[in-house]
Amino acid sequence: MIAPTTTEEKTKQFVEILSGTPDAKSLVRIRNEKADDKIRDSIRMTPGVQPFKHNYYTSEQFYQRDRQRGIITNVYGQRILRVTEDFITGVLGGLEDEVGDKAGMVMYETGYAWGMEDMRNFVKRSQGEFEVDFTKMGMGMMLETWWWPLTIEGWGTWQFDFREAKRDMLFIELYESAVAKTLGDIGAVVCYFYAGLFSAVFSVLSRKDFGCVEIQCYAMGADHCKFLISHAERVNAAAFWRSQGATGKDIMKKVRNA
Repeated sequence: MIAPTTTEEKTKQFVEILSGTPDAKSLVRIRNEKADDKIRDSIRMTPGVQPFKHNYYTSEQFYQRDRQRGIITNVYGQRILRVTEDFITGVLGGLEDEVGDKAGMVMYETGYAWGMEDMRNFVKRSQGEFEVDFTKMGMGMMLETWWWPLTIEGWGTWQFDFREAKRDMLFIELYESAVAKTLGDIGAVVCYFYAGLFSAVFSVLSRKDFGCVEIQCYAMGADHCKFLISHAERVNAAAFWRSQGATGKDIMKKVRNA
């Protein structure tokens, strides 16, 4: 499959992802008898047992272990790979050995590709689980529903800031980054994978070709990571200011005043 290259092609892909239909296979483990597979304009209120189980975010409920086959899957039936910090360090180190200073770009593109596929699956799954048209879901609830599985899988916790959304600027605060926590304070931003992921997800949701740049990183001594999501011109400017030594607060002030 050839990746879309123009803004028009990307927008068509975003719309195609958002028009996905429910995937019954991913909901087998959380489905109850009340489920009727109808997609509504709002979430229906039902007493007692719900059509689908939503509270499954404990290790015992979220993971399914097949010890005979040596396989772990999540509650949606997706294959899970449990790795150590040494594995992450090894992957990043090996990548740098192979492509040098292009490693960050490769990780960004990898995160973007994963984000696009994850949104494709999430749209189908969430529509079925909540029996509501994806475009009619509340943004806050929808985003937390998307991120919760990533939290239990070890990708960290987050907060999103949409106060500048009308100006096409979104900010994400990421805590406990799997990459940054593994590498420690090395004096450089390292969460390119997350930046690519956020770029894909919010491009799909907004139907706009957004980029993302990390403007503050735990690996640079900060207590958490921070990302700017916006159009390419603004993202590139933020990346330049960061390269010149600007802090996350400095960059936020510059983009808001620009």
